[in-house]
Amino acid sequence: MNRTTRAILGIFFIAVIAVAAISISQDLGKNARLDITERKLYTLSDGTKEILADLKQPITLKLFYTKTAAMKANDQIRYYNNYYTFVKALLQEYEAWAGGNVILEVIDPRPYSEEELAAIRYGLRRFNITEDESFFFGMVLQTQFGVTRTIEFFSPDRQQSVEYDISYLIDTAVTRQKTRLGILSSLSLTGDSQYMLRMKQMQGQQGKRKWGIIAQLEKQFEVSNIPADTDEIADIDLLMVVHPKKLPEKTLFAIDQFVLKGGRAIICLDPHCISDPPDRQQQFGGAPHNAASNMPELLKAWGLEMPAMTFAGDRSLAVTGAANPNRRPEKILSIMKLNAAKNCFNAENPITANLGEVSTVFGGVLKTLEPDENSPQLDFVPLLMTSDEGNSWTIENPYELMNPNYGAFMRRFRDGTEPVVMAYRVTGHFKSAFPQGIQVPDDAATGEADENAEPKTKTMTGLTEATESRAVVVVADVDFMGDMVAYQRTLFGLSTVGDNSTFVLNALENLSGSDRLISIRSRGSYERPFTIVKDIETAAEAETLEETRAIELQVKGFETQLNEKLRSLQEDNKGALINQTIVEEKKKIELELRKAEKQLRDIKMQKRKRVEALKERMRFYCTIPGPIGILIVAIGLGIYRSVRRKHYISHSSDS
Repeated sequence: MNRTTRAILGIFFIAVIAVAAISISQDLGKNARLDITERKLYTLSDGTKEILADLKQPITLKLFYTKTAAMKANDQIRYYNNYYTFVKALLQEYEAWAGGNVILEVIDPRPYSEEELAAIRYGLRRFNITEDESFFFGMVLQTQFGVTRTIEFFSPDRQQSVEYDISYLIDTAVTRQKTRLGILSSLSLTGDSQYMLRMKQMQGQQGKRKWGIIAQLEKQFEVSNIPADTDEIADIDLLMVVHPKKLPEKTLFAIDQFVLKGGRAIICLDPHCISDPPDRQQQFGGAPHNAASNMPELLKAWGLEMPAMTFAGDRSLAVTGAANPNRRPEKILSIMKLNAAKNCFNAENPITANLGEVSTVFGGVLKTLEPDENSPQLDFVPLLMTSDEGNSWTIENPYELMNPNYGAFMRRFRDGTEPVVMAYRVTGHFKSAFPQGIQVPDDAATGEADENAEPKTKTMTGLTEATESRAVVVVADVDFMGDMVAYQRTLFGLSTVGDNSTFVLNALENLSGSDRLISIRSRGSYERPFTIVKDIETAAEAETLEETRAIELQVKGFETQLNEKLRSLQEDNKGALINQTIVEEKKKIELELRKAEKQLRDIKMQKRKRVEALKERMRFYCTIPGPIGILIVAIGLGIYRSVRRKHYISHSSDS
């Protein structure tokens, strides 16, 4: 056997050994997994492992994804290939941890196939790619006892909650029925019925659509509406009160008694709710619209108060945007993005421990009341708050909110030294807000009496104190769960933004006692923000803050003087010639005003240049060391090999 033949046979046997080794390694190590992602995206939460450990029957998970069609579709569809890989790997983790009680089936529904027909029958969302091809990306859960649950569509915006969605499906399919949730609101959260929507569209009117949060709650709870004038709340497990605006006393009494009897409630109030627009008569009349909601009687019984026309603010959390198309972007104090990096969430409470970002709009301030000798012992757990630099700010009258001057709000604001709380979880033996009961009409007595007699009333009484510890969650904002803030419309419908809806769901789950699901739902945002760059921008802004304020005050003073001169001109023009002296003074003031405005622009330009220079330096420091390090290693290896080669040659020549 010559050398060539031996070389060919050697290569052949090496290839056979390599293939065999790979095959054996795959079989032996198929259950061995290593999650090297920073946030452990492929590692199941403890709550999920508990749910899987409690499984007493096999369940089948059918993952439908039109992979063949997605590979040939446009970029919007091909984008889902990576997400599909993530969901598939996560479901394989479920299968591995369930000890044989989870059977995973991955299905590619081709056109006109039985698989496509099954996906349609299960109610999965279907999107047409071509005349023949349809796009599916959903999951069906089936138990041995005929229970079927579905995730109609995996939205990428739900990636941080996809484990919760799957685990919730398993938990509700095999262990419990849906919790009954009652919604009481002065807003039309559930919207018009499908029939009314069609009728209004035919008449050219804009129908009221169901809020996204309600659609999301309906998937996980048995949701029912409670009238705003009810006198009793019963047959529900949880109560959600949203924007309780001018509720009658009997409804407040019903809420009070529901909590005292052991019902759990989440209360969302608002000092100014933008989701509550004025009616047309108010708009034409020019009267300020009262978009505030409060329940001071009940809040006092729970040891809290929410001051009117008072809002939470934080310069470092305020968003930057343009109030209208003709203005430059500016800090909008009334809109804040609370984030974990600024310690805006209680890390020790399961409701907020894993939240990443929650946006608020005109969020109010919640304050705890000083207890007296008759007050019950209550426990206050802050949930949502500003950073340590936060503070409250107020308005003098509702007219300021009709056409908000965000620049003026920011100029009046002063940084604080401690967080401002916007949401509390309160527990304790509550006392009734109506210990003497309330007076209600006595219909029976009124019917028997003379028609001209005054209406008869009777006293409605109830519990005066809770026999056991109760719990409520109070939030001083309503808009944070609205469609404009918590959701966005995409090609595939409404999808979540941030953790606004997650906070609501976490609070409801916590009140219902399902803490293991809370540990699953939110595992933090998967975004990797440029925190260093944000810190640089904040520092640069702080350096010029005082100087900017001084010039803005100077500009405001010049504007005041200018307005006074203009009024003087108007008065002089009534019966005399224009006063030349006033005109000259007006020109001087305008000139000083222009100089001050130019100085302010120069400061802002210098700040922008400083920020951009810092960004460039950081980019240089982050990108250059890597190539330089590789170059140094390459030069070192080259020198080492050259020395070794010379050493080898010298030894060879000596021998």
